[in-house]
Amino acid sequence: MERKDADNLSFVLSNAAECTVLLKKSGQFPLDKAGKIAAYGSGLRYTIKGGTGSGEVNSKETFTIEQGLEKAGVSIASKSWLDAYDEVRKQAKKQFFKDLKAQAKAKHENAIMYSMGKTMKEPDHNLEITKLCDTAIYVVSRNSGEGSDREVIEGDVKLAKSEIRDILLLNKMYDRFMLVLNVGGAIDLSPVMEVKDILLLSQLGTDCGAILADILLGKQNPSGKLTTTWAKFEEYSNEGTFGDWNDNRYKEGIYVGYRYFDTFKKRSLFPFGFGLSYTTFEIKAQEVRADKDTLTCEVLVKNTGSCAGKEVVQVYLSAPEDKLDQPYQQLVGYAKTSLLDSGSECRLEISFRLSDFASYDEESESYVLEKGRYVIRVGNSSVDTKIAAVATLEEMVTTLKTRNCLGKPDFTDIKFEHSEPDSIPEGITAITLTADDFEKREVSFDSEVPVDPRIKNLTDEELSYMQIGNFDPNARGLSIIGNAATHLAGAAGETTSQLAKKGIRPLIMADGPAGIRISLKYYEEGENQYDAGNKGMIPESMLEMMGPIAKFIAKMLVGGKKIPKNAVIKEHSATMIPIGTAIAQSFNTELAEALGDIVGSEMEKFGVHLWLAPALNIHRSILCGRNFEYYSEDPLVSGEVAAAITRGVQKHRGCGTTIKHYAANNAETNRYCNNSQVSERAMREIYLRGFDICVKKSQPKAVMTSYNLLNGTHTSEHRGLIEDILRSEFGFKGIVMTDWVMEVMTSKKSVYRNALSNEVAKAGGELFMPGTKKDYERVLTALKDDTLSRKQLEVNASRLIRTIDEFYNAE
Repeated sequence: MERKDADNLSFVLSNAAECTVLLKKSGQFPLDKAGKIAAYGSGLRYTIKGGTGSGEVNSKETFTIEQGLEKAGVSIASKSWLDAYDEVRKQAKKQFFKDLKAQAKAKHENAIMYSMGKTMKEPDHNLEITKLCDTAIYVVSRNSGEGSDREVIEGDVKLAKSEIRDILLLNKMYDRFMLVLNVGGAIDLSPVMEVKDILLLSQLGTDCGAILADILLGKQNPSGKLTTTWAKFEEYSNEGTFGDWNDNRYKEGIYVGYRYFDTFKKRSLFPFGFGLSYTTFEIKAQEVRADKDTLTCEVLVKNTGSCAGKEVVQVYLSAPEDKLDQPYQQLVGYAKTSLLDSGSECRLEISFRLSDFASYDEESESYVLEKGRYVIRVGNSSVDTKIAAVATLEEMVTTLKTRNCLGKPDFTDIKFEHSEPDSIPEGITAITLTADDFEKREVSFDSEVPVDPRIKNLTDEELSYMQIGNFDPNARGLSIIGNAATHLAGAAGETTSQLAKKGIRPLIMADGPAGIRISLKYYEEGENQYDAGNKGMIPESMLEMMGPIAKFIAKMLVGGKKIPKNAVIKEHSATMIPIGTAIAQSFNTELAEALGDIVGSEMEKFGVHLWLAPALNIHRSILCGRNFEYYSEDPLVSGEVAAAITRGVQKHRGCGTTIKHYAANNAETNRYCNNSQVSERAMREIYLRGFDICVKKSQPKAVMTSYNLLNGTHTSEHRGLIEDILRSEFGFKGIVMTDWVMEVMTSKKSVYRNALSNEVAKAGGELFMPGTKKDYERVLTALKDDTLSRKQLEVNASRLIRTIDEFYNAE
């Protein structure tokens, strides 16, 4: 998808309907023309453009859904209800702030830190609804963010009583009624499934209302598919643990998302890969052919409806079971059609390598394909497929010999004993594969890394500076996101400037993943930029949480610099793209690449080298507060979307992505010191596979490790995760940095400590971010007492300087 329009926001608005999912339809929409509608729900005036925390982008202007609809010529007939809801919301928010402060005090925690990621639940009310016209919508909104997980309570995962009452009333009152979901993750819709029209609008950036208006009026046709299974909450797997303070046990193993639902025959409300359209399609598998272990499915798609639209074809694979248990099926490929007019058709070719979906055998420390029958299914959701071919492998094949290096959990993964396999219809294509059709590889570990000659001449002190972010030893307050950089106001951080006289220039980093986050207002002093309004220093949501004392707390926390009287206040802003889950729902890698291109163009404009995105952790549980910025419960979708966005960003000179959070960062509760216990097989097949795909398809410039521990070792200190798998096995060539580690965020209730800069360096991590004097001293002390070798620091610094050269030489 070529991005010709120079107006980035216009491009987003013209294409974001591909990210929305039509869950139910009655034929009453789209509307013939803009007119009067009755509109209800919190999302009208309190629209969520994206989740809180790192995903926030400082745009010059944003619009609510109400404003977006009115700009499109839609008249809102229910203004009195919306005005009354304003008062309900105002009182609820006042109580929310009061409760937050009381809870923080009772727990003896810093109020602003405690508030991070916590969002107000939808309040109940008794506002009256009467019929006002012929059409109505109800917009449910949910917010979430980093630092806090969602709850299975009314007003969050569950609908509030007043939401259920009003949605069902409107559904009966109006023949033409649509439930619109302005949410970043799944909610339990089981009480309102009788509603005939449901649209997952998602969170699309600065003007969700304009996109909703286009959909309601038929100017754009929803064509997204779910990347996460939506179900009644009680139907989700409870095999593992989630939200435990110290240890989360991933006992479900490989049975995540649809792998669980399909295998254990659980019912969902809307399955993985599901999504409707204003039109209808017919999908027919025409041919399946093999070239060695590459299988290609040729599929004919015809638009059988009355208007233009796009369809997504999905290919699933069911593997045989012998020694290793298997999920019923897994996604191995997908493709989206171009816009098809009514009655038109197109052919799609979807190819995949069977070896890319080998299973990991912990006993032999290798990836294997067991002998037997591999069933290939084609359809448009995980529950709507037809068998297209069967490939039979005559003997077990080892595709990659590696080694176990991730540690062991204190449990054994669950297994599912399958009954008889599905019968194969007559006339299905049969393919026979032998061991000769596969490439066999063995990972080479511990290869020598050349040390840059410039590094050899650095002192121990200078080497230690290179390991740490650009901290200012004289600064007041903490070095955090938005206050850890000096060259671009509101940037997330930088590498050290201490060695600039030796030609080692700093890399500037901006947060993501919904666009680059920098200060809206700033002023300049020499070569440096400083924030002129606190917006870039702390996420807006955190400032709002603390009410009237927010600015005072912000200044105490980050050491806000006083704006000089003669300062010239300037502005810069960035385009907010849809949240990660929404981008993935498009199932359109060309669109994802184009959105990455938008980000890259603005990075180039503002002088940003590294974007701290994309984020591709797995939707292990719908309760993870940060799921909105992650892509899917499926690693193939996650890896493909992250790779596409990376390609878009890295088209631009001197610009790179930082894929994160590596790895098993699937909950926000006590995120700095929580231990994810995961088996080697589940890690490799579910939680690392997306990173593998992204590295091999786009080679991002950086990887950010996660806060959590993996089987007792911080991921940033995990040499097996960083050196053995990421570098040796995946072939990653860039730099590895930590997430923003701060001692103040460590909970006193944690049984595990926070990550340490000297241990990160020892594990092969190049950067400890954002960096403090104490972090620097830890590295230097370890170097002096020989608990950290100079050779390791030279290797780390060589990788960093090589990346710095790549960025600046590209400019």
